[in-house]
Amino acid sequence: MNSDSCCQKTRITGNVLAILGTLLVMAFLVGLMRHYTATPSLAEERSAERMKILADFTAANEPLLNKYDWQDKDKGIVRVPVARAKELVLEEWQNPAAARSNLMAQAAKAFAPPPKVPEQKSVYE
Repeated sequence: MNSDSCCQKTRITGNVLAILGTLLVMAFLVGLMRHYTATPSLAEERSAERMKILADFTAANEPLLNKYDWQDKDKGIVRVPVARAKELVLEEWQNPAAARSNLMAQAAKAFAPPPKVPEQKSVYE
């Protein structure tokens, strides 16, 4: 009886070790396959591309935001730097009624339709 229980314990131990070994080999193979089939990270490439686009956009728009320039010389519209524009708005809107009427006059001037082009006479007249 002793030899049977000893053989049985050995068999159970062997089976448990075989199962554990099999599971370890499978885990190793799964990890290896994940490593070889992993897709490259697109986040780094996209991040670099977006940062380049942002830098180009900022460089192109910096003069528009920080320098004086004519927006429409014929209508007398001037582009003002953002910081100065904020100061002007705060000063102007101390009196809201006057600022509102001034704003409406400026909008009417800015969005006025251009004069009509004179019609040319037809060559058949």
